[in-house]
Amino acid sequence: MKYNFENKVAMITGAGSGIGQAASLLLASYGCNLCLVDLNEENLSQTKARIKQDVEILIKVGDVTDTVFLKQCVDVIDDKFKRLDFAFNNAGMASAALSIADLEIEMWNKQINVNLNSIFYCMHYQIPLMLKTGGGAIVNTSSILGTVAARNRSAYIAAKHGVTGLSKAAALDYADQNIRVNSIHPGYIETPLIAHFDTAEIERKHPMQRLGKASEIAELVSFLLSGDASFVTGANYAIDGGYVTQ
Repeated sequence: MKYNFENKVAMITGAGSGIGQAASLLLASYGCNLCLVDLNEENLSQTKARIKQDVEILIKVGDVTDTVFLKQCVDVIDDKFKRLDFAFNNAGMASAALSIADLEIEMWNKQINVNLNSIFYCMHYQIPLMLKTGGGAIVNTSSILGTVAARNRSAYIAAKHGVTGLSKAAALDYADQNIRVNSIHPGYIETPLIAHFDTAEIERKHPMQRLGKASEIAELVSFLLSGDASFVTGANYAIDGGYVTQ
């Protein structure tokens, strides 16, 4: 499905690689103007270089746990475009395999800040700009571990379950103001985030016996942002090759 996002504006975090990059490329192909956010400037430059469409692109390098930085991102969008139609709050980090007693408190706090608090911070600044022009759509990246659990991943699981609940709460807060909020729950996807995993082992975890592709996640994101999903809010979409149905 091809959508017409011409003259629309999207903010995408974690846009330098993986799912965020795939979503950036796809939305640009639909004519969407972009504010691309990532901690890695080189990766962001690579994403921008891969976009061949004639769309406006803002690059913002910084930490999504930094509220001053995130406010600056939204302020720059407001100054340049006077609107924000879409947000894909996707930045996150993987976790080490540690039991609760072995997990250092510092790492717990970092996981919660990056994988949960940043989603709240983003929406906190994005939503007022969306309201200025009558609404918008937000997709937040959770995980299969935002609906089920696994051993030795307590911080990541707590954060991603939090994203699921936060997205539902935001959806209810703004359902009557034309802002839709949904969360996506990818399984294991071919991205740099899982480069350290045994590929064959994690393929076997999925009934489809393969990893997902970042481009497949991007297609779901574009649908949820589009008018075709105009009656969809507060939903959590598993896109996981059947992982959570087991």
